[in-house]
Amino acid sequence: MKHYGNRVEDVKICYIGGGSRGWAWGLMSDLAREGAMSGTVSLYDIDFEAAKANEIIGNRVNVDCPDAPGKWTYKAEEKIEDALKDANFVVISILPGTFDEMASDVHTPEKYGIYQSVGDTVGAGGIIRALRTIPMYEVIANAIKENCPDAWVINYTNPMTMCVKTLYRVFPQIKAFGCCHEVFGTQKLLAKCAKEMLNLEEEVNREEIKVNVYGINHFTWIDKAHYRNIDLLPYYKEFCIKHYDDVDAENVDNNWANNVFKSQNIIHYDLFLKYGVIAAAGDRHLAEFVPNKWYLKDPETVAKWRFALTSVAWRKEELKTRLERSARLVSGEEKFVIKETGEEGVKQMKALLGLGDFVTNVNVPNVGQIPNLPLGAVVESNAHFTTDGVRPITAGSIPNNVLSLMYQTVLNQETVVEAGVTRDLDLAFSAFVKDPQVETLSLDDAKKLFDEMVENTSKYLTEYKR
Repeated sequence: MKHYGNRVEDVKICYIGGGSRGWAWGLMSDLAREGAMSGTVSLYDIDFEAAKANEIIGNRVNVDCPDAPGKWTYKAEEKIEDALKDANFVVISILPGTFDEMASDVHTPEKYGIYQSVGDTVGAGGIIRALRTIPMYEVIANAIKENCPDAWVINYTNPMTMCVKTLYRVFPQIKAFGCCHEVFGTQKLLAKCAKEMLNLEEEVNREEIKVNVYGINHFTWIDKAHYRNIDLLPYYKEFCIKHYDDVDAENVDNNWANNVFKSQNIIHYDLFLKYGVIAAAGDRHLAEFVPNKWYLKDPETVAKWRFALTSVAWRKEELKTRLERSARLVSGEEKFVIKETGEEGVKQMKALLGLGDFVTNVNVPNVGQIPNLPLGAVVESNAHFTTDGVRPITAGSIPNNVLSLMYQTVLNQETVVEAGVTRDLDLAFSAFVKDPQVETLSLDDAKKLFDEMVENTSKYLTEYKR
């Protein structure tokens, strides 16, 4: 790399995955918008043709958007070693398996009355997905160790916690962290609260809401929130009570009836009013961390709480749309348009290159930032990004009432990673049966479900034993 004051050139980013295009295109947009860095993006995907398509699209950005300040060259590589060689940053965004395996993750449990709104983090689906993912992440971690051991590694893949844990389990000296935008959505909701409850005329930006974050990915919580030194929590209670009974979905910002990724935040409000701290993730994720009967008992219960179950059939159709768009971008029929994604990966890279400090929430091993969660477990809290350093900020202890909801999941995730690296299905089942969604089943039914789901993804579990 070459440093020129407030600019760094010849940066190498390795992007692993991205064959489904969405995340890769987002990174292309964010890099094009940032003029303080330039260099090369090496693209690796197990589907080389997908990586090659992204190479063409990435290099079209300079043509389609000549005024964009960020200039990058994109190059697809057939071997992961070539993509990683001497990289300064590694971005990982993969789909572990295909949507066929994900269909089993999400929908097989429905035979047993278990409904999952996402199925990629916890629950029956999240655990089986992790068993597929862990061996893949072992390969990636070892390749990073051999080809770019000093690179900063940014993970976007779910299950986030177990992916990041695996990277550190395989390569303890790795410099990795996981990024998730769920907290950003809660900051936007707090910004809406500030404007509404403080009777402000001006809009409030998410970045103006300062929060203390603690927990685990997709089950993070906020116990402090300020706007310009104003404590928002008292106002937020009033805000939650006011909007708890909103019933007209057509007139709210998050129209859950027409978008499977949206909700009316009623679970979010409900948990705050019950526990006194803010659950800082979307309702679809939050519902999967608490007892099954609360919010996911059946589709009627889901509709009552005004969020949606995301079917894998919908995801397959949406993938077709993205692939069609990819073809148009590759051919030049459609011009690449730079859009603001709201993600913070490029800002994090800038800070790590010495181009300005930055604070945001990330997933890293617990070194004491959350004292009452196990040391070494991957947790989510704020961290200070500075020149070649990510330093977790002390978040404090999680209140016991919230801790009781979270602790079993933390132990389960630690157990699943251990089961994954040792290829032990019996150990994995011991975590599976203790998941809050699966605990509703008898031991026999839990075993039948586990065995069926393992069989449905067996081509990715050939090294596992009982």
